[in-house]
Amino acid sequence: MYKLATAVLCWVSGSLVCGGFLEYDQNVLVPHDWRDAGRVSAEEELQLTFALKQQNVEELEDKLMKVSDPDSPLYGKHMSLEEVSSLVRPSEVTWKVVYGWLQSHGIRDCDTVLTQDFLQCTMSAKQAEELLPGSRFHRYISDNRSVLRSSAPYSVPDEVHLHLDFVGGVHRFPLKVQELTQATPHSKHSKAGLHLGVTPSILRQRYNLSASDVGVAANNSQAVAQFLEQYYHPADLTEFMSLFGGSFEHHSAVERVVGTQGGGKAGLEASLDVEYIMSTGANISTWVFTNAGRHESQEPFLQWMLLLSNMTALPWVHTISYGDDEDSLSTAYMTRISTEFMKAGVRGISLLFASGDSGAGCRHMGKENAFRPSFPASSPYVTTVGGTSFKNPFKVTEEVTDYISGGGFSNVFKMPDYQASAVNTYLKTVASSLPPQSYYSTSGRAYPDISALSDNYWVVTNRVPIPWVSGTSASTPVVGGMLALINDQRLLKGLPVLGFLNPRLYKLQGTGLYDVTDGCHLSCLDEQVQGKGFCAAPSWDPVTGWGTPNYPKLLTVLLD
Repeated sequence: MYKLATAVLCWVSGSLVCGGFLEYDQNVLVPHDWRDAGRVSAEEELQLTFALKQQNVEELEDKLMKVSDPDSPLYGKHMSLEEVSSLVRPSEVTWKVVYGWLQSHGIRDCDTVLTQDFLQCTMSAKQAEELLPGSRFHRYISDNRSVLRSSAPYSVPDEVHLHLDFVGGVHRFPLKVQELTQATPHSKHSKAGLHLGVTPSILRQRYNLSASDVGVAANNSQAVAQFLEQYYHPADLTEFMSLFGGSFEHHSAVERVVGTQGGGKAGLEASLDVEYIMSTGANISTWVFTNAGRHESQEPFLQWMLLLSNMTALPWVHTISYGDDEDSLSTAYMTRISTEFMKAGVRGISLLFASGDSGAGCRHMGKENAFRPSFPASSPYVTTVGGTSFKNPFKVTEEVTDYISGGGFSNVFKMPDYQASAVNTYLKTVASSLPPQSYYSTSGRAYPDISALSDNYWVVTNRVPIPWVSGTSASTPVVGGMLALINDQRLLKGLPVLGFLNPRLYKLQGTGLYDVTDGCHLSCLDEQVQGKGFCAAPSWDPVTGWGTPNYPKLLTVLLD
């Protein structure tokens, strides 16, 4: 899938050190579907994002866990953006060093965010290459898209190195939309008691949502985020609701679009996300975040993170169907992005990420293979959603593992305390049937945390109803919509919103959820594991998490 342009290894006395290289472990990967159109001219304008070192990150994590733990006296006492900014804002020394460095290269066109821990600066390619020794900017083209990226690793002066986490807009390419799978129905005609795919009414039947389970609180909201030039069409949403809206009260229009909606055809992914968060989290104000990057060289996902650091009022639940392989990203980048997730969580924002559609994944490393965890699914500070299927695909029955459901163990983030007991119980209970431990790290953050149906959805896109669409991109907005409904009831009772769910979710130990105990997901096709990754088991497992929502019971336990 990728071709390796350059990699940097610096060894001193047997240890890996790289002086001024901020992202020494960032593979400079050019995706196979991007064509190198050559070096850019010296005058070409580009925009880079500088992630300034933050203060008090350990204190931020401590506050996040306390406001998210129902047994803590600080539970639900979320912080404002201003309070978060005061806590993590870079030191005056950091600002002085970084800003002085930029100015010494003639770079003055810079903007920051309210938390003052990012700088976005516009400059010429010549200035960028002088600023970041080793970088060489090329134009890369894929279909009708064009980005500017460096074909080689970058470094920064030693005096600046301690004050930056990474520089955005240098390496990471925008991902192409993961192709949602589409199966062919086995029958073209419905029979009594049968259904031909998942719709809002099927979801409400399975998860026990009544027609009265809709939002009513004026101060509640939910959101989906799109990064990959995916756009929804309002006409598709209107038609979807007219076809599948059923008897429950709902909105047929998005409340707000943050960013710029592109022209052309609607994307299947965007249509799916919007239609299902708005039919599950029915009648709740919904925002759509889309790629707001003005400059073609920007990283869309990073742009979204900057928006969260720059908006004082945000929806309480965000669902994101986006991910990349951990091994394709630098540790510095993933660590800093996870800090941004902490900043959101401590403000009371619930971030839900799809677990991915490659099972345990597979990284081919010569004669030996290893499972391939996905990020941000592997971050300890988000709630990750896996996928299930109906045991009988034509009936509303119990659920089994969807074989594509992403899950496993991070190679970057250690296992957080809130899940250690559940995960260790799983590892002991199924020890005899686990894949060889050389494929994964049992000490890493394990995911997913929760699941929902991810198989055989109906979606309306470009005014056409499309059946049998599958992926954890479907399960994630479904769970998000239900959490938004629970927030609605909490707000009506004068309770704080759920915020970062995981500490509470793991204390519930599956209460309010249907336990999924059947099925395995896919992994490496080799002699050792023969395409099988992990398997579902009683209680938590790294395929379906704690299971799928039984809405009335989950509402009851989360209203305490």
